[in-house]
Amino acid sequence: MTFRTAVMGSGSWGTTFAKMLDDAGGEVTVWGRRSEVVEGINERHENTEYLPGVPLPEGVRATLDPAEALRGADFVALAVPAQTLRENLGGWVPLLPREAVLVSLMKGVELGTTRRMSEVIREVADVPEERVAVFSGPNVAREIATGEPSAAVAACVDEDAARGLQAATMTSYFRVYTSTDVIGCELGGAVKNVVALCVGMSAGLGFGANTQALLMTRGLAEITRLGAALGADEHTFAGLAGMGDLVASCVSPLARNRTFGENLGRGMTLDEVIAVTRQTAEGVKSAEAVLELARKHNVEMPITEAVTAVLHRGMPIKEAAISLISRSPKPERYGV
Repeated sequence: MTFRTAVMGSGSWGTTFAKMLDDAGGEVTVWGRRSEVVEGINERHENTEYLPGVPLPEGVRATLDPAEALRGADFVALAVPAQTLRENLGGWVPLLPREAVLVSLMKGVELGTTRRMSEVIREVADVPEERVAVFSGPNVAREIATGEPSAAVAACVDEDAARGLQAATMTSYFRVYTSTDVIGCELGGAVKNVVALCVGMSAGLGFGANTQALLMTRGLAEITRLGAALGADEHTFAGLAGMGDLVASCVSPLARNRTFGENLGRGMTLDEVIAVTRQTAEGVKSAEAVLELARKHNVEMPITEAVTAVLHRGMPIKEAAISLISRSPKPERYGV
């Protein structure tokens, strides 16, 4: 069966996802808001803004018209910045095919509501949870776009929908597993961004592998505690959408949140880092929402608290580091 997919968003991950879909034998149209990006994809078969030097298949077409992109789609992959999802999707709702599965490629928590992206999709599009899927894993876009072996999890409460998404995205270089744990897959993707910011800060301060491993491991513990409180399967966080995504985001020099944090650790101000960061580092805005979500459920998340304090409360990074290392002694598995 040939699947038709609309990819709503022409950034690095949206473009990479479109390339995967074409490589898997599907039909794909990318919606973009900038004419120069759309023209580059259609005429030069390259997204020079976000994936320069990566050739795209001729079957990947782009359009400025959301109606054209969405027409007849089996899957609608949403690849816009997390904090813009509600506004963008609201404008697309009248155009959505009635039976299409809406797929979140986003890794964030909405400010003000603390809703996960799948919850925003269900609310805005007024669709049942069976029509909303999440696609998440250690997905550094450029590595996948150049064909390096990679993998992800397609999660939906409807197992048939998850398997359909799996079939639509499996290629010779990209392996996809299925899951019904939408909550766990989403939280793994959203909270790892916050942890990656902290790991980046530690690297920028000059700390080595021990410190970074400490932060990754304790960050995974925070993700697991929050996931358990929200009803996720704890085993999800040991998989691709949990530990896998966390490791990739914390160690890759291509990872946006890690790089953002590293620049802060080296002494740049928040405004300076924002000015030199070309793509969205989701953890910067989501940190506050993740912390608010944790507090709603009485979940202790010290790394998230420290990152939020540095980004949004003016706390010096070295002071945040001291606050983390000087916390009271606890059992390793507390709070789960």
